[in-house]
Amino acid sequence: MSSPCDPQHAPVGDVGAALLVIDSQLRSVHSGKTGRDPEQQKLIDQFTASLGPKGAHDLLDGACTLIYMFMTWLRKAHEEHGKDVIEYVVPSLVASMRMMPKSVRPEAIPTMAGLVIAAGTGLSPNLWRKQYGDWTEKEMTPLEATAFLLAEHINRITEDPDFATRMISEALSRSVDED
Repeated sequence: MSSPCDPQHAPVGDVGAALLVIDSQLRSVHSGKTGRDPEQQKLIDQFTASLGPKGAHDLLDGACTLIYMFMTWLRKAHEEHGKDVIEYVVPSLVASMRMMPKSVRPEAIPTMAGLVIAAGTGLSPNLWRKQYGDWTEKEMTPLEATAFLLAEHINRITEDPDFATRMISEALSRSVDED
């Protein structure tokens, strides 16, 4: 029986824009800069402000799609070694979020962990979240942090600082080629 949270029922959103935001954060961290670069933040703020309500919603759906894709990759990688992705990814993700109190308020952590668990079990993160009501503005930064932390986790596993971004970019290219 199909779940109402099955990814086939979920909007994909603007994965490219979401990837742009996450890749920008990854590059900032790997450049050795502490905190967000004010110029980079200004560009991201201008970009998101230019989206309008539909574009912002598409960006939100795109971030959830990234989380789903990252967790799908992580699940397959862990299963190859006989490990459970939830057991190995969620505790370190939660621990990382707890160390980011300015970006991720404690009350947002259970929701973000739930999104990751939903994605790790093959459910759509945005449809899983939707059953509890609309997204709040306070959840936007934790959502971005969740996608960022998953991408960084993948990059550490593969020992390649661009692997997660490249994986999604290649998937997007393949989907365009198939259309």
